[in-house]
Amino acid sequence: MNEKPYFSQQDLDEAGFNPETDLGEPGQFPFTRGIQPTMYRGRLWTMRQYAGMGDAEASNLRYKFLLANGTAGLSVAFDLPTQIGYDSDDPMALGEVGRVGVAIDSIEDMQRLFDGIPLDKISTSMTINSTASILLALYVAVAKRQNISSEKLSGTVQNDVLKEYIARGTYIYPVNHALRIVTDMFAWTTANAPDWNPISISGYHMREAGSTAAQEVAFTLANGIAYVQAALDAGLEVDNFAPRLSFFFNSHNNFLEEVAKFRAARRIWAHIMRDNFGAKNPRSWMLRFHTQTAGSTLTAQQPENNIVRTTLQALAAVLGGTQSLHTNGYDEALALPTEAAARIALRTQQILAHESGVAQTIDPLAGSYFLEMLTGDIEQQVRDYFSKIDAMGGMLKAIERGWVQQQIQNAAYKQQQQVDSGEAIVVGVNRFTQETELEVPIQRIDENLERQQVERVRALRLRRDSGKWQCAIDKVQETARNGTNLMPLILEAVESSATVGEIANTLRQVFGEYRETVVV
Repeated sequence: MNEKPYFSQQDLDEAGFNPETDLGEPGQFPFTRGIQPTMYRGRLWTMRQYAGMGDAEASNLRYKFLLANGTAGLSVAFDLPTQIGYDSDDPMALGEVGRVGVAIDSIEDMQRLFDGIPLDKISTSMTINSTASILLALYVAVAKRQNISSEKLSGTVQNDVLKEYIARGTYIYPVNHALRIVTDMFAWTTANAPDWNPISISGYHMREAGSTAAQEVAFTLANGIAYVQAALDAGLEVDNFAPRLSFFFNSHNNFLEEVAKFRAARRIWAHIMRDNFGAKNPRSWMLRFHTQTAGSTLTAQQPENNIVRTTLQALAAVLGGTQSLHTNGYDEALALPTEAAARIALRTQQILAHESGVAQTIDPLAGSYFLEMLTGDIEQQVRDYFSKIDAMGGMLKAIERGWVQQQIQNAAYKQQQQVDSGEAIVVGVNRFTQETELEVPIQRIDENLERQQVERVRALRLRRDSGKWQCAIDKVQETARNGTNLMPLILEAVESSATVGEIANTLRQVFGEYRETVVV
């Protein structure tokens, strides 16, 4: 961030800031001030609380609790075995079933997860990547059992595999095969689920891994460029799929930097889509994004302080023009959030929306000398990263070389050094500490859950139609080999009661598994 103590019109003039081209009007290119002309005066952001724990029944209860308390959209957290394509009875799943999210093995689990929730009346986000095609198919199949067609479904599946190779690690297949599945989903949703976002291109996890604000934007948008190019190479028309691309950003502690980051990201993406890819539809130029407050900033020490951190981060997201927002529970440095913590997190958004007045004025910080300079500074840093990535042959090459991962690791190391030295103050951790801590109730996962989930999936295999199941699995394997769209066959497989692990393993047999580049 620029170290000058204050800014004036002269600084903007020297930087070449042009209000007409750089700022514009809300809802107009380059969308610096927001993608809608009326922003929150027309419609508030979607209050979407990320949740999932234990088995489908436990998570279903939490979703109904959140809906009853005013959340406007669901966001599903899956357990680690589901994320990396292993069933609950697989030896690889031992000890992880239902721990960091809900365990989903089959269509029966997905049906229990959304029992009593009409899928045509609610927007659902699913944080799932390598197995995203399978989970989307399960969601569509459950909707079908509710007599709801895929055309009536709205929501998002994260489906951002590139950031898994960079920062998170729940990848399965080599990059080229993973991208093939992503573009298959683009094509299928365009034809069959026009209100569904087939990807949420995510910087959140890179920021959690330690990236700077500029790196978060640069690497996220570079991944976006790679996805758009892969879709074009697969024969898709840019204006057919680009309006349904969505993004997912972190909202961190540096309040004004975060507001500027969101504004810069919108402006850069608008130019990329219009100028680089030749998109004609203005909706293709719009960067629509979900925001989550920064989990990595939450502290186990004095956890009640996290309520303040989350509130400031949420406010930055709102002033930055987010379309959707999740606020973390104050206890998440200790465990999955309790109902009480989840309620406080949701109430934080509701107070911002209905009591603070910030939703009444569109982009109220626009024109601030400092904010406009900071927005421009972040944009320039992002474009500098683009130049380096282009020189390496594009984002896929940069990922395969481990360069992106190294940049984030270096930034994380520098930040930790600043905390350790006391240069960066973390209240309650390296400054303003106290000897006794508030006793915080902890969310506990039932120890019997894993055994019960294992019994469920094994019982399913015994009673399903084995002939129908085998035929569907064989079709998935054949389609993986011949290059045609996988989504219709995966949908057929889940309807035949094929499990997440069985479908993922079938694809493993054809595609193989990715081995990461070790960065030293």
